[in-house]
Amino acid sequence: MSTIEQPLPEPGDTGVHPPLHWPAYGSTGLRAPQRRLVGLPPALVEETGPATSAILGDHPLGERDYDLTRQHDGEPLGERIIVHGQVRDRQGRPVPHSLVEIWQTNSAGRYPHHADRHPAPHDPNFTGVGRCLTDAAGRYRFVTIKPGAYPWRNHDNAWRPAHIHFSLFGRAFTQRLITQMYFPGDPLFGQDPILNSVPESARPALISAFDLSATVPEWALGYRFDIVLGGDAATPFEEGE
Repeated sequence: MSTIEQPLPEPGDTGVHPPLHWPAYGSTGLRAPQRRLVGLPPALVEETGPATSAILGDHPLGERDYDLTRQHDGEPLGERIIVHGQVRDRQGRPVPHSLVEIWQTNSAGRYPHHADRHPAPHDPNFTGVGRCLTDAAGRYRFVTIKPGAYPWRNHDNAWRPAHIHFSLFGRAFTQRLITQMYFPGDPLFGQDPILNSVPESARPALISAFDLSATVPEWALGYRFDIVLGGDAATPFEEGE
């Protein structure tokens, strides 16, 4: 396995978040802005509108939305895991009642999306999306299946490490942050330009910790992934703070 050569950090790098343009991650060449951003004042509806779900729609949270292994009649294939953590602000205070959404591949590394052409099997019992609200202490918890690695044609023999996408909504429609959670010890870290676009000192914040205390005997392994919304210990987000 080869390791991708890393470009130099861009001027103004905060030391936490990845740059908008990262040549090793080819898609950023089209997504990164070419001119200085122009801030617009938020409209009233953006300040007061509900923080609706981007993945599961506007309907109220269902009893099984947090458990991705119980959203269909049968059990999904793969290693059942529990992912939990706490959402905190830059002062370390818990963020209660925040909508947390996740999406991921199945255990074979395939998304249930027509654009995913990876020749791995679909799992009819796994949709790969879930959501929940943080409790009064800012804690969240999901039951899911460990996702698989998948090829993505960014560079020669490119494979993405196993990961889970996270979206956090604030109190208004425009207050949304997106990040990714990785699993400890993944051998694909060295060749993943998305993870490596994050300053090295901040990468551990994207890697979950195996948590034996969260493991349920003879049922599921536990992983802890805390999310910090700002400050020196901030979790890197895909679109900055």
